[in-house]
Amino acid sequence: MNKITETCQVGEARISIETGRMAKQSNSVIVSLGDTAVLVTAGTSSEPKNLPFLPMTVEYRENAFAGGKIPGGYFKREGRPTEAEILTCRVIDRPVRPLFPKGYRFDTQIIGHVLSHDKVNEPDVLSITGASAALTISDAPWAGPIAGIRVARVGGKLIAFPTWEQTLAADISLVVGVSRDAIVMVEGGGNQVLESDMLDALMFAQESAKPLIELQDRLRERAGKPKRAFVPPAVDEAFLAEVMGSADARMRAAFAIKGKHERRDTIAAIEKETREKFLATHPTRLEEIDSALAKLEKKIVRKNVIESGVRIDGRGTADIRPLHIEIHPYERPHGSSLFQRGETQAYATCTLGTEYDAQRLDTLRGDVKRTFMLHYNFPPYSTGEVKPLRGSSRREIGHGALAERALRWVMPDAKEFPYVVRIVSDTMESNGSSSMASVCGGCLAMMDAGVPIKAPVAGIAMGLMQEGGKIAVLTDILGDEDHLGDMDFKVTGTKAGITALQMDIKVEGLTRQILEDALEQARIARLDILGQMLEKLPAARSDISRYAPRIVTVQVKVDRIRDIIGPGGKMIRAIVEQTGAQINIDDHGLVTIASDNPESIEKAKRIIAGITAEAEIGACYHGVVTRTTDFGAFVEILPGTDGLVHISELENRRVQAVTDVIKEGDEVVVKVLNIDPTGKIRLSRKAAFGVDPSEVLNMRG
Repeated sequence: MNKITETCQVGEARISIETGRMAKQSNSVIVSLGDTAVLVTAGTSSEPKNLPFLPMTVEYRENAFAGGKIPGGYFKREGRPTEAEILTCRVIDRPVRPLFPKGYRFDTQIIGHVLSHDKVNEPDVLSITGASAALTISDAPWAGPIAGIRVARVGGKLIAFPTWEQTLAADISLVVGVSRDAIVMVEGGGNQVLESDMLDALMFAQESAKPLIELQDRLRERAGKPKRAFVPPAVDEAFLAEVMGSADARMRAAFAIKGKHERRDTIAAIEKETREKFLATHPTRLEEIDSALAKLEKKIVRKNVIESGVRIDGRGTADIRPLHIEIHPYERPHGSSLFQRGETQAYATCTLGTEYDAQRLDTLRGDVKRTFMLHYNFPPYSTGEVKPLRGSSRREIGHGALAERALRWVMPDAKEFPYVVRIVSDTMESNGSSSMASVCGGCLAMMDAGVPIKAPVAGIAMGLMQEGGKIAVLTDILGDEDHLGDMDFKVTGTKAGITALQMDIKVEGLTRQILEDALEQARIARLDILGQMLEKLPAARSDISRYAPRIVTVQVKVDRIRDIIGPGGKMIRAIVEQTGAQINIDDHGLVTIASDNPESIEKAKRIIAGITAEAEIGACYHGVVTRTTDFGAFVEILPGTDGLVHISELENRRVQAVTDVIKEGDEVVVKVLNIDPTGKIRLSRKAAFGVDPSEVLNMRG
């Protein structure tokens, strides 16, 4: 076994990459940090596929054994990838894919496989570096390496590769993909942080990742294979120019059409005519013809934007398309909004639920309750297409996670608002950044539902085009501008600062100043959209929908939790049966009572108050005689709590026998005379004579 290991220090984290010990028939590495280790393999086929794109797939799995667990569920085996695993696949794919050469058509597969998880260091970000290292030592002609790094700010200090506990305490948390000279991918957010602070975190990530790049260089020197000879398909520049010249004038006119479908239909017709014309004399050159047409489109759009500042739909670089907002378009959803920006439209709804509606996730860390969810849907009719519905795609999961992260930072504390909140954003129309429409629509839907968010949130999708020394930053990009640009980034936030950031950068040489200017332009656009949102709904509604369940909370002493639950859960089940309310108790004594019937809630509160109440000296109680003796009677004044009425305290006269006055099962009013240090309660019946009935406590339900 020829094991090779290289190690580097990044801040306080010591990271090692080894190869030659496991999965030796593939290009494989094991990346370790603490006791967390992830195996990443990269494989490529020996023959290319006849496809017009790079056939690369990325998989990532967090097996339960890595955390010392057996999977939950009936089958006790890992099933389809979880949302967290799919999101990790996406952050691996995004920085890796652009670094393959144009025309590379070999089947490529990257698989991340978590071998061990110490519940301190997260394996997801290690997999980005692992994918890069596996490709770096392979024979694939890949222009890496890159490194994945997580950065958090805790107590004002930036930390590379923070622990799980540090991440939970952070007000900035980013996963950043870094190449040798540039940032290539960003995914993360913060608690309403300033643009300058976010830039500091990005620059810190870029600098901190350098040892990981150098580590991979050393690994390649020791274990790298010779790179596969790859010659991109020959380009006949003369033929390319002929095709482009043939369609140039008509294509320029087509790109002046503002309507998305009219423009695309016209472009499609031009492309079809051009293909037919040239295929008649060059029947084997379809791919070259399509390449020429794509190059022409990119040239026209980028030249217009960079030289004249005029975009596809006629806007200037900083212009936002017109907004149309409707609040509560339908009655039954607890909260809803219709948000439209240009040709992008999202219908967002907010549903409030109880503790029983929380999603329970089986993770490497154990069972986790998810009380805030945002689900994003992108049906085919949103783009006028006809496709089968096959469940949520990776893209839909990724867009939903971005929108959820944008809003999570402003969610109220559970004690203040003890509801489970689910937002569903259905994309009704799409031409550029439906995920940001989901943020805006989802925020308005929560406000309409009466969720007391900390601050309203809006989002905007930005683009960047760079030619030579000229740069154009685009606000509110269209789908075509996303495809033809050099960087697309989405920024969400409140008036105070950023809550989520996502970037994919296709060019190198972006300075801090360029990023600073781009984020400032995004901030101005975000505030504009926020202003228009607040004109429609200035603040969250003061009350929740009448169709939503009502939830109240009661705080009890921790040592009384067992009294409410009862032996084997007998007591709490009885309360639920008697009242019809849902009841949940956390480990800190917070009792949550939920029902759509206010009377059920009040009845449950009275019962719980009775169970957890403690006797007070001088108070009068309505009780029941539970047992009589020669010297007195025991009376239950609270559930499970009784006291002794001595025979001398039964009447204002001498009593010969207790049973002459009261018998077992009788209801009586008694007064607490004393409670001794051991908890024994001394009661009096005669001291309660003449007490106003309104002052008598009935705590027995």
